[in-house]
Amino acid sequence: MNMLDGLNPMQREAVIHKDGPLLLLAGAGSGKTRVLTHRIAYLIHEHQVNPYHILALTFTNKAANEMRERVDGIVGYGSEMIWVSTFHSTCVRILRRYIDHLGYERNFTIYDADDQKTLMRDICKYLNIDTKKYNERSFISTISHAKDELKDASKYRSEVESDYGKRIFADVYTEYEKRLKNNNALDFDDLIMKTVLLLRKSEEVLTYYQSRFRYLLVDEYQDTNTAQFILLSLLAKANRNLCVVGDDDQSIYKFRGANIYNILNFESIFPDAKVIRLEQNYRSTGNILEAANGVIRHNKMRKEKTLWTAAEEGEPLSYIQYPNEYEEANGIVHSIRRKARKDGTSYDSFAVLYRTNAQSRIFEEKFIYEGIPYRIVGAINFYARKEIKDLLAYLKTIENSNDDISVKRIINVPKRGIGLTTIDRISVYSIEHEVSFYEALQNIDYISGCGRAAPKIKSFVALMEALKNHEEDSGRSLTDLINEITDETGYVRELENEGTEEAAARLENIAELKNKITHYEESETENPTLSELLENIALVADIDTLDNNSEQVLLMTLHTAKGLEFPYVYLCGMEESVFPGAMAIYQGDEAEIEEERRLCYVGITRAMKKLTLTSAIQRMKNGDLHRNQPSRFLNEIPRFLLAKEAKEAPKKQKKAEYSPEKASIFHTGKKNPFAGNPYIQKGIKGSEPDYGVGDSVRHTKFGTGTVLTMNKLKDDYEIVIEFENFGQRKLRSSFAKLSKV
Repeated sequence: MNMLDGLNPMQREAVIHKDGPLLLLAGAGSGKTRVLTHRIAYLIHEHQVNPYHILALTFTNKAANEMRERVDGIVGYGSEMIWVSTFHSTCVRILRRYIDHLGYERNFTIYDADDQKTLMRDICKYLNIDTKKYNERSFISTISHAKDELKDASKYRSEVESDYGKRIFADVYTEYEKRLKNNNALDFDDLIMKTVLLLRKSEEVLTYYQSRFRYLLVDEYQDTNTAQFILLSLLAKANRNLCVVGDDDQSIYKFRGANIYNILNFESIFPDAKVIRLEQNYRSTGNILEAANGVIRHNKMRKEKTLWTAAEEGEPLSYIQYPNEYEEANGIVHSIRRKARKDGTSYDSFAVLYRTNAQSRIFEEKFIYEGIPYRIVGAINFYARKEIKDLLAYLKTIENSNDDISVKRIINVPKRGIGLTTIDRISVYSIEHEVSFYEALQNIDYISGCGRAAPKIKSFVALMEALKNHEEDSGRSLTDLINEITDETGYVRELENEGTEEAAARLENIAELKNKITHYEESETENPTLSELLENIALVADIDTLDNNSEQVLLMTLHTAKGLEFPYVYLCGMEESVFPGAMAIYQGDEAEIEEERRLCYVGITRAMKKLTLTSAIQRMKNGDLHRNQPSRFLNEIPRFLLAKEAKEAPKKQKKAEYSPEKASIFHTGKKNPFAGNPYIQKGIKGSEPDYGVGDSVRHTKFGTGTVLTMNKLKDDYEIVIEFENFGQRKLRSSFAKLSKV
């Protein structure tokens, strides 16, 4: 097979480049993953580079898995020696081997956002900080930003010492780092920062990885922060074979610490770098690309590039201005339903994109009402659900009993009669004696005021020690371990006895966690360990769990949509103060407006066939009605590309006078304005259901059930249904949206 077949001239040039720095400016949909995988294969097959010496980095597990599959397919034998992973996974792998150089134990725990919040609450309480005055999230955000810039607590304190208002942040950062170290835990920012610290501290470790990774390939380079840039610089310094792929026009994560200057200044840092522009787009129609180019060229802080395609121009973009946000949501939902019914288009071909999560509520209500399957990407992550967090805390405690956050979470879950006062006394003891919370539990006889709770605490410690012995038993599996946890703790039994719908849903989630663990043991690794399982779970992002085979309309923010593509995209809320957001406008900072414009560019380039942009003349915000001008980004799209459909503004309603003749549209002698409209007609009260007692019906939320009784009301039917998973429900026919099975 010729590895250059099917590549355009610029892609081919990128693939055959061998040594020295390489910057690939890859526009949206330009086939960058194809270029990266072919470049890896070319290095191996044509330049005889050992796969052992190649490291490919990206940002999400989804992207890493896709790249891994493609690399395995094209490289073949030896591809397993190539490291293809996310930044965080790579750093975890390095730290698991060498973190003892920094004074940590190798079985460290990785804290997620919820763990950080719990720890921060403890710290604020310990330092007597008024959380009404100082929000806990502001401390976490400040610390995260400092770590992105490789500033430890000491360096941060030296920078803010003269600023009285920020000294408290330095105090919190210092205590936060102390607690993490005592808990043998790292947060996500630490994974990068500690790896950089390790490489800087140990010449031996640095030399090893510089020799190991002689060729580095980095995807989505525009999303890197300062710490990640330094990490790459250290690894690539010896061989200078650093290939980065990115698009400055898609740099939209400044709020997460992304530094756009990493890509803008690449040629200044590496003067001998070769620069190749990938501008041919393989995703979108010509009109969509023209619109994207028209918007993004208004940015000054960018590298010049113009997307183009050899494909057809396609349909014009649609712009619809609705009277308000409710009409906007209603119009989009009906448009999707019409398209699905008319052409048989699958619902997973549609995506609704918005600037903020708050905009999703109205859409969710409309989709439920119309019975259209949907999913909000960015809703609560599976691993953030209470029952899953509880069981993971048991697993974390077994792996690392120094993890105070996990131990405190489960000490009274299920309830063991251990009160908060007792837990506070144990916490004080652990801090004063500089031991972990778990060690303090083991010393319960020496803690005053805990005598009555001592037997319960000893029982808990005995349980955890037994579970630890299970984990150390090489003959027992992780599936056996999770089953023993749920059985011995009585966690599942308590939910079963509860007998509520919520408990049933939680039991289903626990069953799914067990499925995950079994699948991990069977397919993820030859020698599965609890440590690796917890890493695998900790590094999963919500977008990584997206099921590409699920026939659902996807609703998501523009930030979440990056990297995805859909045949039909609805970009809503195209109004000043909504998109671009009010903060960007009121700050008067052109850099903020440019970031918003890049976000718009990302949204436009998600569409493959058809893009519809919508706005509302007036929108409710904080309980007040606001009238907004159309977004400036609409004006930056060439007029000939837009097919505009305007809606009338809502008129101010006069107080209606009641009369029997006007009380119902069905008794005035006038034609029913809803007649012939399948989307509204379906919800008219009084229509007789097409199902009866004993029939099987389906509900969008409760699933399949059997009709038990039907009671005729004045203008509706009251129906009692026995659902398979939710028991008996009493519903109104006009609102239930039931379909006969």
